[in-house]
Amino acid sequence: MKNLINKTNGILFAWILLTGSISTANAQKAEFGVRLMPTFSTFDLKTSGGNSIKGEVVYGFGVGAFFGFNFTDNVGIQIEGIYNSINQKYKEVDVERKVNLRYVNIPLLLSLNTGKSRAVNLNVVAGPQIGLSVGSSVTTTGSDGVANSKAVLAVKKGDLGLAYGAGLDFGLNSSHTVRLGLGFRGVFGLIDISDNSETMTTDSYYILDKTKIKTYSGYLGLSILF
Repeated sequence: MKNLINKTNGILFAWILLTGSISTANAQKAEFGVRLMPTFSTFDLKTSGGNSIKGEVVYGFGVGAFFGFNFTDNVGIQIEGIYNSINQKYKEVDVERKVNLRYVNIPLLLSLNTGKSRAVNLNVVAGPQIGLSVGSSVTTTGSDGVANSKAVLAVKKGDLGLAYGAGLDFGLNSSHTVRLGLGFRGVFGLIDISDNSETMTTDSYYILDKTKIKTYSGYLGLSILF
């Protein structure tokens, strides 16, 4: 077993050296870009009776910018700043409620590429994401057939998740430094975002309870290698 581990480590080390030597001419390139990110999300909700319910997925949106540094033509890192507005809605008796959560998300990602400076590049990314809550709201419509219960939306200030994704980017000029990016981004929430620390009245209940957010986004963006 020890010999197998040593051989595996040796192969990985050789691959890293080979990748770096092949891409020396394209190393040390930075990248800056902006993106539009239509977003869908899932998270658990509660009814006035205390039952868990899956909300209906509602379209949300995201906008952001990123800065990347490419160690080689195949390996890099990038940090992003993304504003996300995500929504869910559900119906209980004759009442429909729409829950909106707003976050500034900051993912730090390892980026693996088939060739960052090529005309067409396939990339995969993964890494941790920190989320900062910047607002939340619940909108109620319809006649209240649930004994006038008051729905309380309380969210923790921070979130932590695992971001992952894949995409294609295309060089738009002869040197391939101006690039169009298309892709997918998912985030799997790792912590419970619900905050149940408020003082409640007898006719109130929390909409969120032991809730972890999952989001799924497409993106369209422009970037510049320099």
